[in-house]
Amino acid sequence: MATPHLSRAPHAPAHPMAKPGFGKRSAPDQEPRRGRDFAHLPKREAAIAGYIDRLPDGADISIKALARELDDFGQCAIGTVLRRLSEAGHLRRVRRDVQDAEGARWVYRTYFTRTARPDAWWAAFLCGDVPQSGMADPSPVQEPEARGYDALARLVHRHPQLTLSAVECEALADLAGEWFRRGATEAQLVRAVGTMLPDPVRHPFGFVQNRLLKRLPPEPPTPVQGQYVMECTDCHAPGTPESLPGGVCRICRGEPCVPADGLPADVVRGRAARLRDTLRAYKFRPAL
Repeated sequence: MATPHLSRAPHAPAHPMAKPGFGKRSAPDQEPRRGRDFAHLPKREAAIAGYIDRLPDGADISIKALARELDDFGQCAIGTVLRRLSEAGHLRRVRRDVQDAEGARWVYRTYFTRTARPDAWWAAFLCGDVPQSGMADPSPVQEPEARGYDALARLVHRHPQLTLSAVECEALADLAGEWFRRGATEAQLVRAVGTMLPDPVRHPFGFVQNRLLKRLPPEPPTPVQGQYVMECTDCHAPGTPESLPGGVCRICRGEPCVPADGLPADVVRGRAARLRDTLRAYKFRPAL
């Protein structure tokens, strides 16, 4: 069965992106894209899987976002499809505790792979035992030095007094790039360099270099990241990979919460280990 392709309305806007750090993430070590990647799935599931596969990392692939973009399917249908893709090994929902400049927060992601993976692979991946080379956004990202060069070359459009030659832009590109490495935007760089200019600026190169150095923003704090926690694709309940076969919890599979003979030993050990890790993380967490 050939994989069908969903067609969106002509001139439709690009698929919406999730907040930075959220949304779709490509799982590593996938096979090259082929026309029959999802031929083993039913037609509807294959169509939506192919659509998600073509989206860039960071795209919003929540139920609501997909239902808005794919007019042929409502939220109930999309939810059912995502569950079946999870059970087929193509998708897992996870969250991670992150501490950064904004404080402690949960970051939610959905990992997707066109190459179906068994539960054991997903468990190893979330523990860090699988190379994560495919986690990065495959779209090209401009290097900080190149961004710095471009920002300096554009300075003349805002501030004619700060005209720099190509050689001077090249010489200052690394210093300007450090601004971007520290999270600054081009607008912030231009504002820091170009406010309250003397008249005239006798040596633009030295003036720009001095301001880039003296007004360099501080380095951002290094984010502290906790372990990945898998979530049920249906209800988002957290659990260990062992307790979420196919990415779906027992309740959503229609099974009793606790088997008559108790939880399996590996599930008990996994939950105990997670509880210990969580307690250690909170014990050593700096005061906000």
